[in-house]
Amino acid sequence: MLGKAYIIKSCGTCKRILKGVKEYGNIEIIDIKVAPLSVDEVDGLARKAGSYEAIFNKQSKKYREEGLAHKQLNEEDIRRYIIDEYTFLKRPIFLIDEMIFIGNSNKSVSSLMNYLNMKSKQQ
Repeated sequence: MLGKAYIIKSCGTCKRILKGVKEYGNIEIIDIKVAPLSVDEVDGLARKAGSYEAIFNKQSKKYREEGLAHKQLNEEDIRRYIIDEYTFLKRPIFLIDEMIFIGNSNKSVSSLMNYLNMKSKQQ
């Protein structure tokens, strides 16, 4: 197994990125809408990422609706939002080996694909 992907299966961007990753091997897909993350899973992702803010989705509709951009959120607030509502988890998140790749920015996707390419050449 190559690793894990935390996605929403109906998300076109997640599907596009996942398609490229699958070329490198099987990956466990976790649809966070169908199987919400446990508190331990959220905490583990935040530890790997370095903070809860790093895995917090500021692009979600709920983020705008609740006016969170105008509030001072600390790490505990952000943790609570992610645990309570799947849309607050930035996605996709890939865990491969000891590496974590967060979000769909060009930089993140490029880093992910470069890592997978390097890894495939080593095998």
